[in-house]
Amino acid sequence: MALYYAPPASSAWWQEGCEWLGRDAESGRETHAAMHAWTQSPRRYGWHATIVAPFRCAAGVTLADVQAAARAWANGIVRFDMAVRIAQMNGFVALRAAHDGDDARMRTIAASALRAIAPLQAKPSIESIGRRIHDGMSARQIALLREWGYPYVLDEYRFHMTLSDSLDDANARTSIASHWAPRIARLGPLPVHGAALFIEPEPGAPFALWQRLPFNIAQDEA
Repeated sequence: MALYYAPPASSAWWQEGCEWLGRDAESGRETHAAMHAWTQSPRRYGWHATIVAPFRCAAGVTLADVQAAARAWANGIVRFDMAVRIAQMNGFVALRAAHDGDDARMRTIAASALRAIAPLQAKPSIESIGRRIHDGMSARQIALLREWGYPYVLDEYRFHMTLSDSLDDANARTSIASHWAPRIARLGPLPVHGAALFIEPEPGAPFALWQRLPFNIAQDEA
């Protein structure tokens, strides 16, 4: 299970992203196009940005328990719209927050979700933690991995919506950026209006959007 940001189902952002990846994680609909050779990994996870990375439930914790905790958390978050930009991250092409203030806001939101969901998560084994440590990780990331089971949380969290696999081909990365730049301008700000629980039906299977979690409406918008 994972807690992700996903654009509203009715939004052009959801339709555009699912079309790009070649799969709608909510309906299960799949499409095929040439660019999908670049999107095998993100297609499996669905169109999203990670808020709480995939986890297993602790002993005795049910899906209903996670759903209740996630809904209570989401009810405390106020929806907003966020400008985004194209970025490259270690060979991946992704959408990032265009402004530092929004990036910090998403980091705060993700931290609150982590603290809400962490008590329901199974603790990774020492062996599992060891397998996830690699040479490129900082001491801080290793410490976070050991404490939280994932290295890119709290101050290390960076909001991003992955558009590609890790690509050595710079021309391919440039082509993706060129494809998305006019679409970002046309689609406008990203509607951060809710999150969603995604589940992995069986090990290695594509993640499916299971439950949407709407954020609250600000008082002055009501």
